[in-house]
Amino acid sequence: MREPIALILNPDPLREIVESPLMDLPSTHRNPRQALSASRFAEQCLAAQPAFAAELAAPERFTREEMARALAGAAADDEAGLKRRLRQLRQRVLLRAMARDLSGTDVPAVRLDEVCTTMSDLAEESIGTALAWSQTALTAVHGVPRGAAGDALPLIVIGMGKLGGRELNVSSDIDLVFVYPEEGDTDGARAISNHEFFTRVGRKVIALLAEVTGDGFVFRVDMRLRPYGESGPLAAGFEALENYFITQGREWERYAWIKARALTGERDAELAQIVRPFVFRKYLDYGTLAAMRALHTEVRREVARRELADHIKLGPGGIREIEFIAQALQLVRGGRDAALTARPTREVIARLAERRLIGEDAARILIDAYVFLRNLEHRLQYLDDRQTHMLPEEAGDRARVAAMAGFASWEALAAELATQRGAVSAQFDAVFSESTEPGLDTLPDSAEALAVALSARGFRAAPDSSARIAALRSSQRTLQLPDDSRRRVETLIPALVAAAARTRDPDATLARGLDLIEAIARRAAYLALLAEHPEALERVAKMISISSWTAEFVTRHPLLLDELLDDRVLYAAPDWPAFAQTLRAQIEPHRGDTETQMNLLREQHQAQIFRLLAQDLGGMWTLERLADHLSALADLVLEATIDLAWSQLRNRHREDAPRFAVIGYGKLGGKELGYASDLDIIFLYDDPDERASEIYTRLAQRVNNWLSSRTSSGVLFETDLRLRPSGSSGLMVSSIAAFDQYQEKQAWVWEHQALTRARFCAGDKALGASFEALREKILRRVRDPVTLAAEVLAMREKMHAAHPNPSDLYDVKHDRGGMIDVEFAVQFLVLAHAHRHARLVGNLGNIALLGIAAELDLIPATLAARCRDAYREYRRIQHALRLNGARYARVPADQVAAHAAAVRELWKTVFATPGA
Repeated sequence: MREPIALILNPDPLREIVESPLMDLPSTHRNPRQALSASRFAEQCLAAQPAFAAELAAPERFTREEMARALAGAAADDEAGLKRRLRQLRQRVLLRAMARDLSGTDVPAVRLDEVCTTMSDLAEESIGTALAWSQTALTAVHGVPRGAAGDALPLIVIGMGKLGGRELNVSSDIDLVFVYPEEGDTDGARAISNHEFFTRVGRKVIALLAEVTGDGFVFRVDMRLRPYGESGPLAAGFEALENYFITQGREWERYAWIKARALTGERDAELAQIVRPFVFRKYLDYGTLAAMRALHTEVRREVARRELADHIKLGPGGIREIEFIAQALQLVRGGRDAALTARPTREVIARLAERRLIGEDAARILIDAYVFLRNLEHRLQYLDDRQTHMLPEEAGDRARVAAMAGFASWEALAAELATQRGAVSAQFDAVFSESTEPGLDTLPDSAEALAVALSARGFRAAPDSSARIAALRSSQRTLQLPDDSRRRVETLIPALVAAAARTRDPDATLARGLDLIEAIARRAAYLALLAEHPEALERVAKMISISSWTAEFVTRHPLLLDELLDDRVLYAAPDWPAFAQTLRAQIEPHRGDTETQMNLLREQHQAQIFRLLAQDLGGMWTLERLADHLSALADLVLEATIDLAWSQLRNRHREDAPRFAVIGYGKLGGKELGYASDLDIIFLYDDPDERASEIYTRLAQRVNNWLSSRTSSGVLFETDLRLRPSGSSGLMVSSIAAFDQYQEKQAWVWEHQALTRARFCAGDKALGASFEALREKILRRVRDPVTLAAEVLAMREKMHAAHPNPSDLYDVKHDRGGMIDVEFAVQFLVLAHAHRHARLVGNLGNIALLGIAAELDLIPATLAARCRDAYREYRRIQHALRLNGARYARVPADQVAAHAAAVRELWKTVFATPGA
């Protein structure tokens, strides 16, 4: 098995491509023959094959179609003839690519793209031709390899590294892996196993490409990245590959497979299902940074030992360091963001910058350096067609390289190279440098000494905090962790102590933080995230110090820790249309995979909740504005859920969007949603199809399941459907006509009260408009105020009896003079007076409606102002208490006595003379 350090030092692994078009390169420099004069290889090649000089005058790059034409007669060749055909094509392609590169455009990135694309095309065409010829030859003897179902099976050639990423350099090896779908036998008279067949085919392909003849070679082939390396079988079945990844795959092999691409065969999706979970984890894999740091440290040590400082690929600030940066961050996040699974290095860097995972300036530095170094790499290899990355020592060769690179002297080239490599090293160190946490490096082992240390740092319950730390350190759960995870826990505890000491309540913060560490201890990636990013630990300590509910939320959903890495994202004001686009982009690739889609929906929702929570704790929002955002987020999630549920509904009667809507009541309807509020919702449809009732019932059930089912990522929302017509005994979904009839003829007064806080939330907008019109019609009905008052008062008594308060505290929601009294008074004012005052129908919230009622002289303006202040304060108290885990919103009565008195006065004013 090849050691990882040997793999890293082997000149080959990675590639890039930028999305610049491949254009014809104008000859703005010397003529092509003069441009090639610095290349000994070109001079020797042209001397041996004068006819190849025609390539230098070709007006266009060597296209894949032109290569295919040159290989078109290969099937009729004998082995020697095929080798000659492949090798002479390679010489022609390389000569033209070199000539166009050295005499063409002044745009370095475009030059690089043409060379890489051309060489990658040559490799793929050569491999395809060699494979077809080899497979035909062996099939004639042994028959066709078959699977269990009798279908013919292909050999799948996987391109790794630079070939996988289509960024092959002019003298690169090609790293290949051979796999096939399943075991079995060939169907010929001299049948052999599929494994033996594909192994023989693979050997023949390697010989056709790599054997040196009088015409040279096509590509050197390296097979050492296959499972078990040199000691492993040359070709492996899908099942064997998957078992290897599961049982033997190492961290460095994830790096090696990151650019893997199937070049042949038609089983890409099946192969991707095996490779992708090995390379890209489902979670944010911050443990990768430590592994990559250790691997690079080993590389640098070996570079120093072998005196490779002048190696532009492996040396400090070289190509490999740029690839390390891109691929490490890919491995961390690629499992969560499919866009980061791209293969080209420059494309990956650009996408990292788009996501603010690296700065735009850093991305520009890395991309510019990558282009410079890769172009220099080609010029080093143009000298003798050797796979080299070492700077030449001989003065003549230095002059040749400098001339090919467009520099007046070697000294000028060396100065620019030093600048570029220094910039790369600085960026590499910024990504991979070991983080240091200012604070306690270690904590005393004894409980007594630890308590003294904690007390000195401001912990008021130091003995209890000391005992809690000792319990975590000595717990079986901690002791059974892998060594790396246990070391990270030991590192995080003193860092948490330091962060907690800087909060208002160090003991509570530490206790909550230790609960979090204990909860994530078996998830090495999350421990690594906090260890790699002390600023994230600092931020989470501040948040959990303010709110115990926040601590519980993060502990339940540790994926949210990633949100703490960038203040610009964490505290950015919500952009709901942009979030809707992002949500669709995240979910769309997983159509048909319900579990993954449900988890993504929950995780994206939780991330937005967490950002709003951070902003709330930071004082960015009033409670009313926060509720608006939470309600808008819920609407957006409902919209996405309808779309996903409908797309997966079998036997639906229409392909376009359903004529279906979700109506929100209560806190959702009134846009007063909290972080953990249930959704009071009903479902309506407006569709004349005779199957509509049955189909929309199934849709409603599916939507409700999507919202309320618990997956590995939690629950979206708890839902309450009891406000639908006829309550729990009623149909799951109603037609708009049936809903209208029910509201007109059967609904109770309390149902009309609920309608004052109802609104269209998601679904068909035309149906939503119909509901809003129906709602206004019902609310503006003329009612007898005395009868209405009796009904409302009776319902209030029932609610009061259902929520007894045996404590000595005042319940700001349910007690007399509390929030429910404000809401009932407003609902009565709407139902009693909306027939004369249309402004009362607006679903504007209780605070706004109190103001409108005062403007309409329905209640005194001063009383309205006092009650609005009371309602705001009640909501603030309720919100603050819930953020710290309180089950009830109860406070000492004297704390809100003035507010309760104002609300009781409102109650008396509204109901004493209800007809006034």
